[in-house]
Amino acid sequence: MERSSELLGRLACEEGLILAVFSAPRKKSDPVRKVSLRPVVIKGALHYQAELAFEKKVTHENLLPAEVERFCADLMHDSFKQANVFSTEADYTVLANKPDHEKIVRKAPTKKMGSLSHDREKHYAIPDGKPVDFLVRLGVQTKDGQVVPKYRSKFRQINRFLEIAEDCLEYLPKEPSIIDFGCGKSYLTFALYWYLNIKNDFKAKLTGLDLKEDVIAFCNSVAVDLGYTDLQFLVGDIAQYDEKAKADMVVTLHACDTATDFALQKAHRWNAKVILSVPCCQHELNRQIRRPDQEMILSHGILRERFSAILTDALRAAKLTEWGYKVDMIEFTTLEHTAKNIMLRCIAGKASPADRRKAQADFRKQCEYWHVSPTIGGNE
Repeated sequence: MERSSELLGRLACEEGLILAVFSAPRKKSDPVRKVSLRPVVIKGALHYQAELAFEKKVTHENLLPAEVERFCADLMHDSFKQANVFSTEADYTVLANKPDHEKIVRKAPTKKMGSLSHDREKHYAIPDGKPVDFLVRLGVQTKDGQVVPKYRSKFRQINRFLEIAEDCLEYLPKEPSIIDFGCGKSYLTFALYWYLNIKNDFKAKLTGLDLKEDVIAFCNSVAVDLGYTDLQFLVGDIAQYDEKAKADMVVTLHACDTATDFALQKAHRWNAKVILSVPCCQHELNRQIRRPDQEMILSHGILRERFSAILTDALRAAKLTEWGYKVDMIEFTTLEHTAKNIMLRCIAGKASPADRRKAQADFRKQCEYWHVSPTIGGNE
């Protein structure tokens, strides 16, 4: 019987391989979380481009057809328990809980071979050149769908946000309640409404909250103009927001300092199923942190500031895990757009009891070691 690596090697050499996705890492410690393999033409010759997805970055490697079999054999033996293969002849699912015991399921093909250009256009939830009402209204696009040059980075940020949100859709009900704390001009709030209610079959109710009255008035007028009937914007402070509110998803992007903590606490109390948080201006621990034996770090202002931000977000992640959330820290945007580019993506009910206990212990241990009392910990 043909093994998965032999199958992939044959398909590659016969130019029938469309896409292979390797997933389900054998070890939690493996830095590579997923690998995708697809054909590309580079300088007139057929290659197969492997995209290796790490926690916070993606790398690429180009293979000749003859190199595919060995590459895939190593992946299935050492790194992954599953592969989904799409080819011109059939779709295959490879299951291998043990490296030497594979089960291969064959089904009718579902994909067609597309362009093999190495420089193919990146897939966006909102393609460049397609006018979208809220982007035109907010000045990101012209009426014919062209991105205004000065908003190019904002356009990429919006698409990156929607890419992350797409991975969370399975955890939301079809009529979710969503709150965006510190929404500002609300590019991403409008984008989420459009993506859920117009592009996809959701009936989401979204609320944006911010302290600036003029910004909130502007956002409400845009929502009315666009006919976004289930989108509202309110003037208010995160810490004082209605404790009885309901939220299936909480978004908090660049809420300053402890405002992020208040948002996370409320999301937990509301049993929010999904939290997307990009912290900003983590000053609280910078004022508290004391550790004489770590003066090599703490005596330098810029290092103290950066370390305090890292510790703040690590403690937030631990507390969220203790509350039962599975927390992934991912890169939200490139550093060229903003230095505050780490997002906490949190899914409720996905942390194991062992992980919750460990997170609780780690949180207390680190707070004691650094002599800090972060807001996220409440009265601890």
